[in-house]
Amino acid sequence: MHQSDLPAAPAIVVLGIGNVLWADEGFGVRCAELLQQRYEFAPNVQLIDGGTQGLYLIQHVQAADRLLIFDAIDYGLAPGTMKLVLNDEVPKFLGARKMSLHQTGFQEVLSLAQLTGRYPQQVVLIGCQPEEIEDYGGSLRPLVRQAMEPALRHALEFLQAWDAAPRPRTTPLTDEEAITLPHLAMARYEAERPPEELACRTGDERFMPPAAEPACA
Repeated sequence: MHQSDLPAAPAIVVLGIGNVLWADEGFGVRCAELLQQRYEFAPNVQLIDGGTQGLYLIQHVQAADRLLIFDAIDYGLAPGTMKLVLNDEVPKFLGARKMSLHQTGFQEVLSLAQLTGRYPQQVVLIGCQPEEIEDYGGSLRPLVRQAMEPALRHALEFLQAWDAAPRPRTTPLTDEEAITLPHLAMARYEAERPPEELACRTGDERFMPPAAEPACA
């Protein structure tokens, strides 16, 4: 059998969704970011910071044979609790428990992909129950931050089973390759946050316009 006769490797998409500016809402993006920082993968694997792009993510979902999603999910459980949702249950679950507008948008993405007949063969949602999302400019809460490690372990188990060939990173990750913008990467974002006693927890001056500053008085 010639190499050209071999079946094409499945397209694998790892998608972190959420808003890193709203505390635990950033869980999904931070997981995808950390996964990229620690591991390299086969050429058929794509890691994406989906942020809150909503319908703009449709092309990535349609292109995926295997889709792995990280997100902060309201399971109604204790903060920091992680749970897996698989395949057909993923769009149903997102439809039943909307925590934010980005989840409404992403549910529509999955529905549209189904309607077009270009839906992944396998879908895995790795979610974590948030503790706090009403904290603009805030960090992941400790319980949610701790959940990142088991989330990555579960992700690696699925990716290994999907022949994504995860291996510890040996080449430095450049700013151009990183899925998260440099000024929003977790290490820099954490280092540049003002002390909590000086920060307005309804708005971080790094992101709020000057006209909004009086609200922090």
